[in-house]
Amino acid sequence: MSSDSGIVPLLTPCQMGKFHLSHRVVLAPLTRQRSYGNVPQPHAILYYSQRTSNGGLLISEATGVSVTAQGYPDTPGIWNREQVEAWKPIVDAVHAKGGIFFCQIWHVGRVSNEGFQPNGQAPISCTDKPLTPQMRANGIDIAQFSIPRRLTTEEIPSVVNDFRLAARNAIEAGFDGVELHGAHGYLIDQFMKDQVNDRTDHYGGSLENRCRFALEVVEAVVNEIGADRVGFRISPFANYSESGDSNPEALGLYMAESLSKRGILFCHAVEPRMITVGEKKECPHSLLPIRNAFNGTFIAAGGYDREEGNKAVMNGYTDLVAYGRVFLANPDLPKRFELNAPLNKYHRETFYISDPVVGYTDYPFLEDAM
Repeated sequence: MSSDSGIVPLLTPCQMGKFHLSHRVVLAPLTRQRSYGNVPQPHAILYYSQRTSNGGLLISEATGVSVTAQGYPDTPGIWNREQVEAWKPIVDAVHAKGGIFFCQIWHVGRVSNEGFQPNGQAPISCTDKPLTPQMRANGIDIAQFSIPRRLTTEEIPSVVNDFRLAARNAIEAGFDGVELHGAHGYLIDQFMKDQVNDRTDHYGGSLENRCRFALEVVEAVVNEIGADRVGFRISPFANYSESGDSNPEALGLYMAESLSKRGILFCHAVEPRMITVGEKKECPHSLLPIRNAFNGTFIAAGGYDREEGNKAVMNGYTDLVAYGRVFLANPDLPKRFELNAPLNKYHRETFYISDPVVGYTDYPFLEDAM
C-alpha cells in the first residue's frame, strides 16, 4: 500500500490507551547530550517542538532517575526540583502543538565510570564484572568504564524507588507518561541478561529471577502513576555493552507476557537485526512472538525506512514505528512520509556535540528546503 493509493499506513490514526494518535510515526528516544550539568536546557524547547505534530507521540531522550544513574556527559535527569522545573516549558511546547510526550527514564548501571558518580564511587550494577573499553557511538571517543559494585539484595528496593520517584517527577513536569528503559545494556537490561547477571540471590539465576528487578520497577511505577501511563523498552536480541542473552526469544516472550499481566500501555521493542548500534543485520528472528504476547500498543524500532514502516503496520506486525536518526534529521518526518518527499541526510558527527543549535535544531523543514 503506497501513497499512490491515497493511504499511507504509517499515517493512519491509532488509539493508544486513552491517547488518540493521528499517525503511527514515533520520535524514538535519542540521547543528545545537550543538558548541561544534567539539567534540560531552553534549546530543548525548540528541538522537541520542531518534531511535534498534532496527535504524534514523542519519547524523550533517556533521563536519569538518580545521581548514580549517569554515564554520559550532559544527559538530563529528573531526580531533583531544578530538573523538574526545567522540563516543564519543554513539555508545554510539545503539548501546545498537540503532541503526546513520554519521558524515557533510565539508570545506566555499569555503563559508567567513577567520574560520573557522586564522590567518585564505583557505578552500581547487578554484577561486579567490568565492561571492556568501547568506542563511543560518535566513533571518536573511547569510553572507559570503572569496575562496578554489585548491589546487595537489601539495596535493590531503594533503586526501584528511584524509578518510582522519577516517574512521579515526570508526571509533575507535565509528561503524559514514562517509558522505562529496559534495553541496550543499561541497568534493567543488565539484570535481565544472563551474560551479565551472575547473582545467586533471588535476582539471579532463572529467567524469572533475572526479570524480577525489571518487573519490580514496573510495579512500583504503575502503582505511582497508573499502568495507562507506562511503557517499557526492551531489546532481548541486542548485545549492546556486552549484555547478550543465551535465549533472547524466551526472555522477550516472558517479559511481554509479564508486562501484559501488569496492564501497561505499550511495549517498545528493538528489532533483532539491530545487534549493535546503527547496524542492520539479516537475522532469522522476528518481534512477532513478542508482539502477539503483548496486549497493549506495540512499538517496533530499529533502522526502519518509510516503506518498511508502512509494510510493518499494514501486515499487523506492529501498531507504531519509532524513528531515530531520520527523525533527528527531518523534524517534519510525518509530513515527508505523507508526501513521500526526499529526506535530509543525518550527520552522525554532530549527534552528540554539545552545541545548542548545530546538529540539533538546524535541520531544514520541507518548505525551507524547497
